[in-house]
Amino acid sequence: MLYNKRWNFIVFDTLEQNKMKKTTKKIIISGTVAAAITASATLGGCSLISTDSFKDLEQIIATVNVSKADNFDAELAYYKDAVDVTASIQKRELITYFVNVGYSYIQNYGYTYEQVFNLLIDSLVSNAIMTQYATMYLLNEKAKSEGNSDAKKAEVLAAFTDPNKSQAKKYEELLDDEDIKIAKYSLMSSLNSAIDSYETQLIKEETSEAGSDTRATPENVDTEKEDYYPAGENGTVNYKVYTGFGEYTVDNSGAYKTDRSELLQKHSTTSKRITAYNNFISGLVSYNLVDIENENIRDLESLKYYEDEYVSRLEQRVIEKYYDIYEDEQEKKLNDDQNYEYVQTVYNELLELQEKTYEDEEAFNGVLGNLSDSSFLLYTPQEDSEGVYGYVYNILLPFNQSQSVKLTQLQSDYKDGENEYKPEYYTERNKLLNSIVGYDQRAAWFNGSKEYAFKSEGEKNVDYYGNSDWLFFKNNLTNNERYENLKKYAGKYSYNGVVVDKTDERDDYVLYPNPVTISNLVTEFSGYVNYVIGSSKVKFTPTWDENIVFNENNLYKDGGDDKEIDYSKFIYGTGEVDFGNQNEAYNRVNALNPESEQYKALSAVNELQYAYTTDTSVLSQYLGYSVQVGDTSYIKEFEYAAHEALERGAGSFSICGGNYGWHLIYVTYTFSSGEVQHEPKWADNVEVEGTFENLFYEWLKSTAISDISTKRRSEIIEKYQTEDSVIKYVSRYQDLLDIDKKQ
Repeated sequence: MLYNKRWNFIVFDTLEQNKMKKTTKKIIISGTVAAAITASATLGGCSLISTDSFKDLEQIIATVNVSKADNFDAELAYYKDAVDVTASIQKRELITYFVNVGYSYIQNYGYTYEQVFNLLIDSLVSNAIMTQYATMYLLNEKAKSEGNSDAKKAEVLAAFTDPNKSQAKKYEELLDDEDIKIAKYSLMSSLNSAIDSYETQLIKEETSEAGSDTRATPENVDTEKEDYYPAGENGTVNYKVYTGFGEYTVDNSGAYKTDRSELLQKHSTTSKRITAYNNFISGLVSYNLVDIENENIRDLESLKYYEDEYVSRLEQRVIEKYYDIYEDEQEKKLNDDQNYEYVQTVYNELLELQEKTYEDEEAFNGVLGNLSDSSFLLYTPQEDSEGVYGYVYNILLPFNQSQSVKLTQLQSDYKDGENEYKPEYYTERNKLLNSIVGYDQRAAWFNGSKEYAFKSEGEKNVDYYGNSDWLFFKNNLTNNERYENLKKYAGKYSYNGVVVDKTDERDDYVLYPNPVTISNLVTEFSGYVNYVIGSSKVKFTPTWDENIVFNENNLYKDGGDDKEIDYSKFIYGTGEVDFGNQNEAYNRVNALNPESEQYKALSAVNELQYAYTTDTSVLSQYLGYSVQVGDTSYIKEFEYAAHEALERGAGSFSICGGNYGWHLIYVTYTFSSGEVQHEPKWADNVEVEGTFENLFYEWLKSTAISDISTKRRSEIIEKYQTEDSVIKYVSRYQDLLDIDKKQ
């Protein structure tokens, strides 16, 4: 479930520590809004809520005032009066927090109500401490930036503590315009998202549009860039909530109008939206978070719920702004004036550790699959058996159902010992391989649970390769001001088939995929990789004899004396993407550098995986399947072809036939045996996206600063959470702690 970072600090520390660092400071939206959708049906009528009146929810269950701590920071002492802004925690905050995230811990992890509510109150207290400390710190920084005279300090403090200003207005004066706009957008976006969910359900109940098919998508699909908001004229936020009441119309909603899903754009009506909004409000009313008798629910922004949610987002921006300042100071220390001495020291320590830990082949095999942007393999042991470690993509064109039945029969007819077959089996299997026809597998991106397809015709700066002009992931491909680039996915390979668009009478696309044989696949592979790189780089040599008749002499090695199968006989062909004279060390450094030919080829082949492979597990792998030296758990045909390609290095590929069908195996990355895999050049490559040095530095920076920030937060909370500064009124929420006893 998505949630507001205002309340994640204690309960979700283990999940959220990395989100505290500057590189991921975007507010996670939805807060209690998403909870009202998912939990109202579950908790509606529960004694937790039904017995609580509005007056009960207004009770103060804890007070926090860090200025009362004995060891208060002298530098911030002048701003003690500012902490009264966040000095009390109401019971309604605890209920809201429970609805948002607490119940999931009961439902999914077996926590008791008492355990959850104690964790939640601790989290609220800790967040209040951080808010107060960050507020005083920013007030102090503001006074410093404007001269830091006594008069300026008094002016800054008076402006913040002005009793005529709302709590939101006070926080706004501590923040930049960008922070305020992000906070507003995050709230309005979460509200629209919540109401959308209700309306979508209403529409699906009335129409046949309820596709459920899914297919894995590449990384960053529909991911907004950090700190994005849709800008309007004069720097305003061009985004509003659509409820259907009054001025809250779809035409007044700015960017939301076109942000909506195609389902909503096609079927939404004002009456449906009003019904969806009323359902959403009903969810909040069931928890006494909206007073339907004394509040005008038609004016969303007038609700106390809306005000509280906005204030919570501003508080989070205040905390994050403090972290920004603190983490910038820490990053300067990490850089060490760009000498990278600390980075090199950490690299040396990790290398030394791996040389000891991965001293044998078995130990290294155990971690080979762990490679990622934050997990590095610096050293490779000298293996006992010959070969090269590495990673491969796998495009599988499979036997269809009737062919699989036939294959099973052949295995029965020609069985020769346990898991072994007579030569005649492979002759007959070749005939089946020759008849395999695959199809574009991306139909789910048209008519599945979420539509990603779009017609590229008329789109600016969008080109494509293939047999149609239908592409996928329009947000990422056409709006890079707002959305992140797709990772390891070129995005230019169109749907391979005929697409009949939706009509007023028909709610789905009609697809006629083109048949793809193994020969067709080689053509598509070669053409598309060349297209993405921008020049002719693919070389392919066919080797398969589809008419071969296997016997004892030509199936086995050395004339068949020991019946060791010669798996080279199942290779359809081999090839490579020619990266020139670049050596493997260079290719390892630049494997994920978006400007390198290696990355462009990798991103093209990965996209072809999404288009054709029926081996969907490979789509979730960092650089494909890891292949160890020697025997593997893969079928022998795949193992042989993968090893053969790995020996030739990154960019090499082999095509083989096996008991699942055709495998096009592409090498994305290799490790040499018995070597240090990276000799980093920090000054040259740290700023070059995707290089080893860049990834290692970003990982170290993120880890180090996150650890430092987490430690700093713990220090602040420990320092200011004293008996004098924090008072809990347990009797006022004892009824919540006792829910387990009542059930």
